[in-house]
Amino acid sequence: MLISQVLGILILIQMGVGILGNFFLLGLYTFTLFIRHRLRPKECIFVQLALANSKVLLSKGIPQVIVGLGFQNFLDLLWCKLIIYVHGVARSVSLSITCILSGFQVITISPRNSRWAKLKIQAPKCTVPACFLCWCFYLLINFIFLGTMHDSRYLTNNTKIWKLGYCSILTPASFNAAFSALVFSIPNFICIGFMISTTTYLVLFLHRHHQQVQSIRNPQLSPKIFPEQRATHAVILLVSTYVSLYSINSALVLYYFTFDKHQPWFMATLDLLAACFPAISPFVLIFSDSQVLKYWYDLWHRAYSWLLCHNVLNHTNCQFPDLTV
Repeated sequence: MLISQVLGILILIQMGVGILGNFFLLGLYTFTLFIRHRLRPKECIFVQLALANSKVLLSKGIPQVIVGLGFQNFLDLLWCKLIIYVHGVARSVSLSITCILSGFQVITISPRNSRWAKLKIQAPKCTVPACFLCWCFYLLINFIFLGTMHDSRYLTNNTKIWKLGYCSILTPASFNAAFSALVFSIPNFICIGFMISTTTYLVLFLHRHHQQVQSIRNPQLSPKIFPEQRATHAVILLVSTYVSLYSINSALVLYYFTFDKHQPWFMATLDLLAACFPAISPFVLIFSDSQVLKYWYDLWHRAYSWLLCHNVLNHTNCQFPDLTV
């Protein structure tokens, strides 16, 4: 019980921090869309990533926090399926959008004489359709997976029960959950392989670029990091974080489906680990872009000024900095 409560608190903190970062990006780019009436291709990718990450955090975060308060199996089959469906779709889309982002960054920084140069013109036009196809594909795939779940009230000798904490579901005894999870994860494995390839290319490209700069740079001048280099570092960090967390989480999920007996807190640990990337990624994107970081600091300055005026200065006249895009 104590472990479940601790995990519930950790998930609540993780969800709060992650939602703060993702909602900030969604709000910023929504505001940008109203002002400029368009978003740049990479900003469209960021919006889709923040949206998917928010759904990952909320879909499993809220139920697991309630479980941490001591409530068990409080959801019926319909709500249970809905949460599993939304979480599965959002997590897979988050992976695929990160995959698209890594590929887009490779195309962006590649020199004109490389094999990626031919895609420089087409890539910006394909980002939104690619994101839309990812949503459609995983909405369909996860909908098929829902057909294997049944209400735990109809437990028989020919069924197997899976306890998720907030609900319990049944699958046929002949249903091989581990094998099915591997089959449904094939698109995710393809994305992981592509991201590893693009990240390797980015690391090698930055290494060669650094050597070239070192050979021509004046030792008395301080090194300058260009925006595209900073963005490339952010993509490398995002992909490395996702691959590491996804590998650990996948191994634990495979263990969960292979063996029947688990501690009650095991599923909460899986959800906590699965939500690490959605909680971290918005801050990687925020701190990798100096302009977005400026808006982030302005927002906190405005919030601090408002609290100071409200609580200490008793609503005296205060001036807030304007937030313009």
